[in-house]
Amino acid sequence: MSDGLFERIRAASKAVTDRAQFVRIDHDRIGSYAASLPADRLVRPTLDPKTHFLGHGEATAIFVLVLDTINFGSGYFPHLAKRPGQSGYFTIASGLKNRFEERGPFTAVELSRFSRTECARMLSQDLTNLPIVELVELLTSAMRQLGWFLINNYGASFADMLGGAAGSAETLVRTLERMIFFRDVENYAGMEVPFYKRAQLMAADLALACDGEGYGRFDDLDHLTIFADNLVPHVLRVDKVLAYDESLVRRIEAGELIPSGSREEIEIRASALHAAELVRAALEQKGVRARSIDLDYLLWNRGQQPEYKAILRHRTKTVFY
Repeated sequence: MSDGLFERIRAASKAVTDRAQFVRIDHDRIGSYAASLPADRLVRPTLDPKTHFLGHGEATAIFVLVLDTINFGSGYFPHLAKRPGQSGYFTIASGLKNRFEERGPFTAVELSRFSRTECARMLSQDLTNLPIVELVELLTSAMRQLGWFLINNYGASFADMLGGAAGSAETLVRTLERMIFFRDVENYAGMEVPFYKRAQLMAADLALACDGEGYGRFDDLDHLTIFADNLVPHVLRVDKVLAYDESLVRRIEAGELIPSGSREEIEIRASALHAAELVRAALEQKGVRARSIDLDYLLWNRGQQPEYKAILRHRTKTVFY
């Protein structure tokens, strides 16, 4: 069933860190950092019912599928009109939840015909704000692509697509990567570096939303990596597990966008992924069982705290996170 996709992701990220010029892992910090993490937080998390459409059977699975299809755009979030007290991600999740509550789940045909006006209305965004117009157009395109993918390959059936994973997160990732917005693979000095951040997150979120049953049953969740984005690397940098080259720090602090697919951006994501694997191994040496995805949730939620938000993280305009 498996061709070792997740191990190839890990191996590629390690290879990047071995050659990295702009980011390094402080290996001397790994053991003490692992020991400092609260073991009671390394447990299966839950999704917030205030911002996610939960408890509705197949409709909940469809919600997760659509949400993770448009779960990107952090490089645009400084321009996003956010809901009070909510981050960019939770603003998008809340808008989608409200739409499901008001009109029920999307059909594949509705997705294939979705307009940027509808998208802006759903997320309460102003289409006179040019950076947001660009993001809304990307989100709209992602939803349309999902609709046509369902129509062309699964007779417009969400059930057939989601059920086709048959308990394998890797199979789900392989399915999703057929859509360009999920094809999260970069080229680093001639080497292919896959991340599949959102495709992996889809499996993890389905498992949470569906309580590990039905469309949320996956037998290989333990094999998933962290979800390499711009927040987990930021947390690891603030916590001094990752160190950035001074020139890169200056660019980030100046608010300069780090180009998608650039050497710096790939090194940031790959180094965070590999560092998390080292931390996980250190935890297990101390008898603390931790999956990579549990560690990701802990670090991602840590990044919501004010002391982390007070420091600028890297921003990249990309459809992969």
